[in-house]
Amino acid sequence: MSAPPSPRDRRRQAERRGRIAEGLAALLLTIKGFRILARRARTRAGELDLVARRGALVAFIEVKARPDDQAAFDALGAGQRRRIARAAGAFLAARPDCAGCLVRFDAILVRPWRWPLHIADAWRPDTSPGGGA
Repeated sequence: MSAPPSPRDRRRQAERRGRIAEGLAALLLTIKGFRILARRARTRAGELDLVARRGALVAFIEVKARPDDQAAFDALGAGQRRRIARAAGAFLAARPDCAGCLVRFDAILVRPWRWPLHIADAWRPDTSPGGGA
């Protein structure tokens, strides 16, 4: 019997699964007519999994690889949505070519042995006073 995987091995496996899931998500978006602007875009506010554009629409896509739909969607918490909105703002500020574009926040859920599920307009940043986004 082999030893259980070390924390380092588990992190490597999770990283590999994440990269594969993001690759599948990028393929799905390309098939849908989007052009991928960035993968794993790093900003002062955090990382964005995918940034894609179709016409005058810029979509910020969070990719979640989980065993089922509900687990994948539940993994996208309020704090993470706020961080993604801040990172999207920083990304747009650095990209004058995207000025005036419509902005949307999507999720792509990747489940084993199933085609990725694209949820367009999965959430909207909280713009209420004190919302933090």
